[in-house]
Amino acid sequence: MTRAFRLAPALMALAASALPLAAQPMMPSPTREVGWEQHTGTQLPLDATFQDENGKSVRLGDYFGKKPVILSLAYYECPMLCGIALEGLARSLKGFTLTPGADFEVVTLSFSPVEKPPLARDKKTNLVEFYGRKAEGEAGWHFLTGDETQIRRVTEAAGFKYRWDELQKQYAHATGVVLVTPEGVISRYFFGVEYAPKELRLGLSEASEGKVGGVTAQLLLLCFQYNPALGKYTATTMTVLRIAGALLVLGFGAFLAVMLRRERRGRAHAGASA
Repeated sequence: MTRAFRLAPALMALAASALPLAAQPMMPSPTREVGWEQHTGTQLPLDATFQDENGKSVRLGDYFGKKPVILSLAYYECPMLCGIALEGLARSLKGFTLTPGADFEVVTLSFSPVEKPPLARDKKTNLVEFYGRKAEGEAGWHFLTGDETQIRRVTEAAGFKYRWDELQKQYAHATGVVLVTPEGVISRYFFGVEYAPKELRLGLSEASEGKVGGVTAQLLLLCFQYNPALGKYTATTMTVLRIAGALLVLGFGAFLAVMLRRERRGRAHAGASA
């Protein structure tokens, strides 16, 4: 029996163990009420008012006019994906030479109305340190808080759907960033927790020229976890399981194909030698 076929039962068993989980349906509400609607071409409410990380009253439009803007929506006390997503954005920004504050602005808005400027200041301090370019980060990355009405104006314009889950005491929400033109018009979306620097730079270049992109394929990560009361995995875990199951099956198929090809070559070589 060849090596590929000796290993096949074990690999098939591993794949089979993942597939039942991956095949489970998505969680019911509230996760169906969470995600992104892509509103490319939509004007953001630049007159919406907030407080920055220093407690200063600002308008969203204060960060627009001359440069494109990366808008990220998070909340600072998020126990799950928000911190990972913000670090992912910082890591992506490290990948190119464009400078925040000079070439573009980054605006992170908390969608939790109970959060206040001290939390925003702490988050900015941590993220700027992680980013590693302190002066540029301080000048070009802004962390805002505000009241429910003003927050909703921005999140609804951006197509960002989220909700508070009373059982878990946290928000269910998706991750991603919105690239916006200097005039405040949504140009395109990036989804996930980290973005290819080359693509992000191209997106910023297009946004700076006022270009509006098409709809982006979504692979959403939802900030929601195992719900012990329901006894089911919610969207984040299910997404990971689906991806893991699919990759495992694809990987097994590729491995088997390679091993069979090697075996055929070995037999052909042995026949030629005989």
